[in-house]
Amino acid sequence: MSRARITIRPANGDDHECLTALFHAIEVHYWGDAAPARAAIAEHVARDVLPSGCEMLIAEREGIAVGLITFTVLYPAPNLGGQLMMKDLFVVDAARGDGVGRIMLEHLAWIAVKRGCVRLDWTAETDNPRALAFYDRLGAKRVTEKVYFRLDGDSLSEMAAGGATKSA
Repeated sequence: MSRARITIRPANGDDHECLTALFHAIEVHYWGDAAPARAAIAEHVARDVLPSGCEMLIAEREGIAVGLITFTVLYPAPNLGGQLMMKDLFVVDAARGDGVGRIMLEHLAWIAVKRGCVRLDWTAETDNPRALAFYDRLGAKRVTEKVYFRLDGDSLSEMAAGGATKSA
């Protein structure tokens, strides 16, 4: 899918360098100087990301990667369909405001419909007003009847310890 010189394509095993650059840009965007070193990100992409089965779309402008979406289809969903769940949508600073995010989400919506998904869901941080305003402008519905949960750090380790004793 192309518009305004933007091309959207699925990421593949040959995209190690491209994905490393995008993942590094994401880390720097969110964590600044605390972001992992690019070499560590390259290793992570090769070891964990590429073989993970997570689907990714890359947005390119004139052959340069300017955006990334990560997603998967989840089951069950209403009416025997799937639920396409977007994990991340990221556009590099130089391309923000150029319509890249909208083009990427339009393509993702097209994939959802093509695969028989009945909805496309994602989350956004409440302290990210630019993202919230962007999604509002798209006409996305804020889902207030759901609560987002997380286990991390010690609580994740404690839960995993319980599972380890039951799987032995």
